[in-house]
Amino acid sequence: MNNKGRVITITSRKGGVGKSTTLLNLAGIYSNLEKKVLILDFDLTSGSIAISLNLETDKTIYNLVSDITNNRFKEFFDYVTSYNDHIYVLPSIKDPRGFSHIGLRYIEQIINISRHYFDVILIDTSHVLSDLNVTILDNTDIILDIMSNDPVDLVNTKTFVNIASSIKSADFRVLLNESNSLEEKYFSLYDIRTFIGVNVPYRLGREYYVKSIDKYVLEGHILTLIGLFPKDKKEYKTMEKIALDLLKDK
Repeated sequence: MNNKGRVITITSRKGGVGKSTTLLNLAGIYSNLEKKVLILDFDLTSGSIAISLNLETDKTIYNLVSDITNNRFKEFFDYVTSYNDHIYVLPSIKDPRGFSHIGLRYIEQIINISRHYFDVILIDTSHVLSDLNVTILDNTDIILDIMSNDPVDLVNTKTFVNIASSIKSADFRVLLNESNSLEEKYFSLYDIRTFIGVNVPYRLGREYYVKSIDKYVLEGHILTLIGLFPKDKKEYKTMEKIALDLLKDK
């Protein structure tokens, strides 16, 4: 890696495909690798990262933007909350009504500031392809699209492939997550690749399904940090390989 942090945007074309869980598991692996990680929760309508990590937060992206606008900004770390020694979070806004106050020019500014302090910046987004998300994608190094084995998701992903391919500044990669549901398995990996028209380099199979996932979320745990997937087992090593590969250029 160079002296600037790697920006990885985790996105999806529908809700409930394990986008935020995947992001947190990646953060856990980078933490184990002693990378300094920032999670930017840019899902400004229903951001859940701080809640999922059981974090008490005083300031959010709203406070950061407000202070930048009014020349009160001094130190970036005044606005982020630490989860452990390696993972920090800039929470989403607490009141969705504040969404309109987050100008798009500040999104680019926040991402660029973050690059100077962190090795890895993981961005969580909503699944709606809004102007906000397009701005985020324009300022990222890797677009990691999480998709499920679902017909509607397949169609939406195919549409998104064309949009993402036009963003020349970012690598576009797909992760097929089959662990969020044990019931959905409509298509083979070959069928999916053929339909969406791009390779699917990453896959999380049913062995990653966690029945009591809500329990861990309520307790603020990151699965890759608490030994649910032991480091010497295939499940962890596969996820670690994905995490490391995301730090490399094509």
